[in-house]
Amino acid sequence: MHDGISRDGTYLYPVFPFPSYTRVTRADSDAIFSYLKSLAPVSQRAREHQLRFPYNQRWLLALWRMLYFKPGTYEPDHTQSAQWNRGAYLSLGLGHCSTCHTVRNALGADAAHADLAGGLIPILNWYAPALTPDSQAGPVSWSNRQIADLLKSGVSEKGTVFGPMAEVVARSLQYVSDSALDAMAVYLKSLPKAGNVEVQTSARASEASGKALQQGEKVYKKHCADCHGANGQGFPPAYPRLVGNSTIITHSAVNVVRMVLNGGFPPGTAGNPRPFGMPPFANVLSAAELVAVVNYVRNAWGNQADMIEPGEVNRDRGIPFD
Repeated sequence: MHDGISRDGTYLYPVFPFPSYTRVTRADSDAIFSYLKSLAPVSQRAREHQLRFPYNQRWLLALWRMLYFKPGTYEPDHTQSAQWNRGAYLSLGLGHCSTCHTVRNALGADAAHADLAGGLIPILNWYAPALTPDSQAGPVSWSNRQIADLLKSGVSEKGTVFGPMAEVVARSLQYVSDSALDAMAVYLKSLPKAGNVEVQTSARASEASGKALQQGEKVYKKHCADCHGANGQGFPPAYPRLVGNSTIITHSAVNVVRMVLNGGFPPGTAGNPRPFGMPPFANVLSAAELVAVVNYVRNAWGNQADMIEPGEVNRDRGIPFD
């Protein structure tokens, strides 16, 4: 966990997030090891990786580590409170939030020093939104309780988690103590600005023809209004509101497109035992209709976001259209 080196001395690929886990204290890693030793053993041969050349050359990891990995346990910031430091330790270390919420370079390394300013998750093609206060999806306008509720149950007054984050909540965060989640909320609320991230321009939206948005409105009224309301207000937490929804208007529209295409559920948790889901519309809407309704919800009721086109989604997001 600390050095990214396996038992036989070979280097681990950073898909195992040791660049984050290196911050974990020895006492905590020993506690994790003790827990794992208490589990019933299972006989299962480890599957060999199927990486292609040159990524299957493990010796290249020595160069990667020289460039991008610096081991070191988390050092408390003595200008901050104990609760803040606890939240930073959990968010940056065991929680490894930066693995998804920080942009990666072509070699899979953290390209922005864990600034949590958002990034597209490789392979999964979900966008992990920025958590910084200068972003549209950042928690700066959320209360600590709303952030902790979202991490604990997957739903809150402000939003609902889907996609990879739903799995994080279901399999991990719902079991974290309330005091730890409160500490993470304190830390996340305090994040500094990361610069010019997720700056939304509406130039193309302003140039969009009224006809295009009218088509989107028709699709919305037919397929979406029953749950999300005629004015996009929704019925949270069961049916999230779309007006002012940070996920809807972030620079990247990939999450909205994926939800309309494939549907999805928030996680089933103790705080949300019967989650309401969204049905998939991939076999219901044409490409033109899907793009129209996404553009509509991103620019209706005071929302402002860039318009998307089928070709743009195909090229940049890797999502198939009919």
